[in-house]
Amino acid sequence: MSGVIVLNASYEQLHVVSIPHAIRMLVREVAVVEEAHDGASIGPFPLPRVLRLVRYVVTKWRYASGRLQYTRAGVLKRDKYTCAYCGKSGATTMDHVVPRSRGGRGEWLNAVAAHASCNEKKGSRTPEEAGMPLRWQPWIPSRAELAL
Repeated sequence: MSGVIVLNASYEQLHVVSIPHAIRMLVREVAVVEEAHDGASIGPFPLPRVLRLVRYVVTKWRYASGRLQYTRAGVLKRDKYTCAYCGKSGATTMDHVVPRSRGGRGEWLNAVAAHASCNEKKGSRTPEEAGMPLRWQPWIPSRAELAL
């Protein structure tokens, strides 16, 4: 029971919210339960798996042209929380391939997910100088890649 899927009034998936958030949506009557956990309830409400909004929400932002905003969370998600230096999962930090102190920019093509220890080991050097080659080259993700 990690989260509740929220559908637009048109039944397209919008996002996932926590169970407390979902219950608040039901109390405010902005959503209705489409699918619930069998036999479980919270007060007068069945424990939801899927909610549908009562009113349609315009989602032009989903289809807007242009690049996605570069963020630490986006870089971690793009790289599937896998360290670009050692290849192991569980990366929690972001590293700039060319350090900012050396003129590197804060952008998708200069950032990778990394373990804190790998990030510290690399320091303010390039991967080549640190002897830590990248396992893959950074790229600009699509909206679909970050939605997964």
